[in-house]
Amino acid sequence: MQSKTDNVKDYLKTVPLDRKTTIERLRSLCLENLIGFEETMEYGMPSYRRNGVVEVAFNSQKNFITLYILRKDVLDRHRDKLTDLSLGKGCIRYSKPEKMKIDIVEKLLVDTFKSRGIICD
Repeated sequence: MQSKTDNVKDYLKTVPLDRKTTIERLRSLCLENLIGFEETMEYGMPSYRRNGVVEVAFNSQKNFITLYILRKDVLDRHRDKLTDLSLGKGCIRYSKPEKMKIDIVEKLLVDTFKSRGIICD
């Protein structure tokens, strides 16, 4: 679901309690690893852009926490570690907060920081 808030702090207030810790940890990882990226609200979700282009975003949706890793080379490089999850062209869907493996998420973010590959459209 898209948030109507215009900043991430207000977005976090709308996250259901059972997902709040995971979403806050995800935000912290983005801020720690995506140095030089701008944190914005795009398409109703927290987004991280570099040079005006969104490369990472996340959202608490009805049935999933969704993490968007929009550098195609990064997501493709890690697909073998995500086989138990629902994957899209540029997204990873976690049906439960505990399915999110923080060490893998951090690797995805570090690789996104390093990548200059193609952005999924």
